[in-house]
Amino acid sequence: MARPTIMLSPDQVREVETLAALLSQDQIADYFGICRNTFQAICARDPEVDERYKRGKAKAIAHVANGLLQKARSGCTTSAIFYLKTQAGWREANRIEHTGPDGGPVTSVVREIISPAEKLRAMLDKTAERLDAAKPLVGRQ
Repeated sequence: MARPTIMLSPDQVREVETLAALLSQDQIADYFGICRNTFQAICARDPEVDERYKRGKAKAIAHVANGLLQKARSGCTTSAIFYLKTQAGWREANRIEHTGPDGGPVTSVVREIISPAEKLRAMLDKTAERLDAAKPLVGRQ
């Protein structure tokens, strides 16, 4: 047996518009004491409920946006910046450009990884080379 279809009363349908200014669909479902999926299904099958929800949201957004715009016009820098970012596409962008020598492209620097033993061996080889180069001078007078 199928579950009975839940319908909102005409008063509840009108109330959706007022509630939409303050609440999400999930919260409105909680307010009416119905399942969240049920409220979404009601909006999907009843164009009047869906329209009232959208109208209530739009009215609230328009009211807040109007207040924001008035604050921006009166000199509130924060409001003006927020308005321009959200409505005029302003963005804050920190661009750091890297260039190579003489403004050319950046090239990768390849470094050899040398173990401590290899470093020591290289130092000893250099020392030995210096000693070998100095040997002929030792015997001279």
